[in-house]
Order: sequence, then structure tokens, then C-alpha cells
Amino acid sequence: MKIAFIGMGTMGAAMALNLLKAGFDVTVHNRTREREIPLEKDGANRAATPAEAAAKAEIVITCVSDTPDVERVVMGSEGVVHGASPGTLIIDMSTISPEATRVMAAALAKQHLKMIDAPVSGGSEGAKEGTLAIMVGGSKEDVAAAMPVLEAMGKNITHVGPNGAGQTTKAINQILIAATYLGVAEGVSLGVKAGLDMEKVITAVGGGAAGSWVLAHRSGNMITNQYPLGFRVRHHFKDLRIALDLARNLGVTLPVAALAEQIEAGLIGQGHGDEDVSALARAIRNLSSIS
Repeated sequence: MKIAFIGMGTMGAAMALNLLKAGFDVTVHNRTREREIPLEKDGANRAATPAEAAAKAEIVITCVSDTPDVERVVMGSEGVVHGASPGTLIIDMSTISPEATRVMAAALAKQHLKMIDAPVSGGSEGAKEGTLAIMVGGSKEDVAAAMPVLEAMGKNITHVGPNGAGQTTKAINQILIAATYLGVAEGVSLGVKAGLDMEKVITAVGGGAAGSWVLAHRSGNMITNQYPLGFRVRHHFKDLRIALDLARNLGVTLPVAALAEQIEAGLIGQGHGDEDVSALARAIRNLSSIS
């Protein structure tokens, strides 16, 4: 099967590599063309534009930063829509607006192109290991056609509803993550200020009801106050804004997500937007006078 993969960021490059390892014929494109080179060395073809990448593909995957980026690579002047053949399936694995997803899917259908939304969770580790959780919105037929490709990148793949439902589910995921990161940050900060051996504390609480992926994989960052990149603060901030916009439209109050968004806005303003989202603890530590 011929696949075009557009977006060679922290997540996309690893996901495309897993498709190559699974034996798919992959063509890659990235706005910063140099990022295609490592994938070319692993056997991928390169394309100068999204349209060129889509020209011979049966499935086109997009994994870019934000709603305008997806609209550009899919619908823009050099977008997928100008190269893809009728019947091509487009899988958007970015995290974007559910409403924009529905509008785009409807526009593509008029041009005899199919689309599903399949945002992911699991961080850079899950992308590298091919263990991502994938939340899928679209028709049953299109999701079934995509499954062999999705299974090369993820382990927990759930069809949650029609177009846009995957993005709404991802918004919920990001709300839950925000609350968990804040909770772990507060707990770690309290333990550090109390002078406890935090490795023992994490072992103690991690075996009970407080156990979580964030506690297991990101508490170490919070203890050392070092935040190597897994998932950028500025990307999570963008995701929370999508979630909060959706909540406002539906009349739902999200106080914890709103607090996390404000803390992340401050971190971005201080130059920490490209740190891992566990840097929420940096703000809690600073407010608690923990060096």
C-alpha cells in the first residue's frame, strides 16, 4: 500500500518510521524539507509539496501542529486535494478543531475524497514504540480501510463516532491530562518542600489509586525541575484552547482546564513553550519558592 505522510515533527517522524518498518511504501513531506532526510535514509520517498506526496498515494496521513496547518496542507494551493485521486482516504492525525474537521470532511466528500480524524495520545514514547492510543472519527467503512495503517502506529484504536468525534475525544483527553499534570505537580512540590525522598514517595503512591502514566513517566521531570521534550507546552496550550472553545459552545464549565491554560500561557510568555508539558510543575515550584 502506498502512503503519503505529511508532517515530520516529534510525533510524525516516528509514526512514519513505524509505517516503513511495517512494510508500507511511504512518501514523506514536511514544510521544513530537511526533516525529510532521515526518513529518506530509512527508505521513504520525498515529495516537494503535499499535492505531489498525495499523487500516487492510496492513503494520505497528516500530522501537523494546528487547524490552519491542516487546512493548508489539505485544502491549500499546493494541498493534498490538488494531487489526490478520487477515492483517496485522508487520515488527519493532528489535534485540531472538531468543527473544522467536519467542514473539511464535507468539502472533501464533494471532491470524492474520504477523510477520518484520528488524533493520538501517548507522547513521543508511544510514537516511537508504536503504542499510541488513537481516537477515530469517521464512517465505519473508512475506519475499517484505515485499520491496517493505524495498527502499525498504535495499540489502543477506538472508533468513537462520525467525523469530528475523534477530535472531540482528543479534547477530552487533553482536559484529563491537564488535571493529572497539575495534580502530580502539586503533590511533587509538596513532597519536595517537605524534604521527602521523592523516589520512595512516587513508588508508594504509584501502586495505589493515584497511579497514572503522568506519575510514572513525568514525575521525575518535576522532581529534578528539568523538562526534556516529550510533548510541548505550547502544543498542549493550543489543545486546551480547542477544548475550552468547544466547552463554551456547549455551555460546559471547565475550571481545571482553564487554570492549566492560564499557567501554560505564563510558561510560554517566560520562554518555556518548547519544554515538555510536565513543566507545569515549574510554575507550581516557583509559586512555592522551591528552587
